[in-house]
Parts: sequence; C-alpha cells; structure tokens
Amino acid sequence: MRQIEKWISGLCLALAAGAPAQALADSSEDAVWNERLRSEHFGDRPIVDGSDVIVLEAPRRAEDAAVVPVSISAAFPQTDERYIRAITLLIDNNPVPLAGRFRFGPRSGRADIAMRVRVNAYTPMRAIAETNDGTLHMSRTFIKASGGCSAPAGADLKTAMQRLGRMKLATRNEDDSDGAMLTQLRISHPNVTGMQMDQVTRLYAPAHFVKEVEVSFNGTPVMSAETDISISENPSFRFYFVPEEAGELVATVTDSNGLTFTHTEVIAAKTAAN
Repeated sequence: MRQIEKWISGLCLALAAGAPAQALADSSEDAVWNERLRSEHFGDRPIVDGSDVIVLEAPRRAEDAAVVPVSISAAFPQTDERYIRAITLLIDNNPVPLAGRFRFGPRSGRADIAMRVRVNAYTPMRAIAETNDGTLHMSRTFIKASGGCSAPAGADLKTAMQRLGRMKLATRNEDDSDGAMLTQLRISHPNVTGMQMDQVTRLYAPAHFVKEVEVSFNGTPVMSAETDISISENPSFRFYFVPEEAGELVATVTDSNGLTFTHTEVIAAKTAAN
C-alpha cells in the first residue's frame, strides 16, 4: 500500500512539474499575439472563441511554404439580422503578420474567403471575425512551414511584369437555397515581398504587391480586402455573392506602387439567382 502511495505521490509531483512547462510552451507559441498583435489590431476589445462563427482551415504541415491554401468559412449565412462584417487573417510569425483584412457587403450571401498565403516560419495562424453586433470571434490553427516569404518567385520578374494586372473572374451557381454564387478572382501579379533574392544579380527586388481589392456588383460592394506580402504570387481569392439580377461584376485592384487595374465580368440574366 505504501508503495502505491509513493508511486501516486511521485506521479502527482511529475504532473505538477510538467504543467508549468506546458503552460510556458503554449505561452511562448502565442507570445507575438499576446505581446503585440492583439493590441495592435484590436486594442483592448474582448475576443471570444469563434468555433460557432467561423472555421479556419489550413494544412498542418505545408507542402510549399510559398503557396499555402487557406480557407475561412462562416457558420451561418449573411442576413440583415446577423452577419459578419469583416474577417482579419493574421500569420503571427511572418515579417508582416497581417495577411489580409476582408470586408463583406449585403451582396455577399456568405462571409467565406479562400486564398493562398506565404508562411515564413512555424507559426500560429488566426482568423478574427467581427459580427454586426461588434463582437470579435477568433479561430486559430498552427502551421508548420518555413521560408515562404523569401522563396524565389515561380516565374522570372520580367515575364511576370509583362502580365501585370491581368485578371479573371469565374462564377458558378451553387445549388443551395441562399442563391449565393461561388466566385474566384485571379490576379496576375508577382507580389514581390522584398525578401526574394535574384539568383543572377544577387540583389533583392523591392517589395511590390497587391494592396487593395474591391469587388462590386452593379455598384453595390460585394467584398473588399486590404492585403500585404503574405499573400502568394498571383493572388487568387474565392468568395460568394448573391446576384439578384443580371449585371456587371467589377474587380478593382491597387498595388503598393499605386498601379490600379480593373476587370469586368457580365453576369447574364439566366445565370443570376432567381
């Protein structure tokens, strides 16, 4: 009996000793968020668990750190009574943690957004949704990847610049009752981070990236974004909108050099939701 008591006592001591170490590890993992990012982006506003509001999905270990697929899905449709007005995507340990801040309008239907990002080091990634009542809801995951922000571009810069600003808008009707149309915006842009070395000249190309995206339908905002170097080369965004009639879907993109590009896609009456 005494031997069992000693064993239990020893186990308790070991667990007690291990608990602070685990707490320290968790604290260290979120240090950048706790010490800087939270206050920088949200001040002292309370942030609650977002599991019933948004779902953040990304690979636990990325195959390519320069092209990491990320999707953020809302747990409910956009309605006048309850909707998500903005989602902020942060990659804690990236040189510029703010990957994007996405805003949704009455035409959104669903506050879903998907894209490809760069991940520069093992890091927490978090999506913070702001609902129409002003509450902040957070979903968090952890990504194992490194070197994404300094990885060489997929094409040489000269070739990429020749296609600069070209865009494609593709839409597809979904069978769901909300009438939301899946939309993908592809932008031809090298999204240079300023950390990529030219293997010939051994010089670093200056940062040049997509900074603002605005999508509207017949003049009504659908989705807008503020982005930075964490978005991958040739940005691609998937989102939804509800076309209540035929019209023009317009995408306007502005980059960090002040260049602006516009693309229009006509949505025919037979394609628009009933």
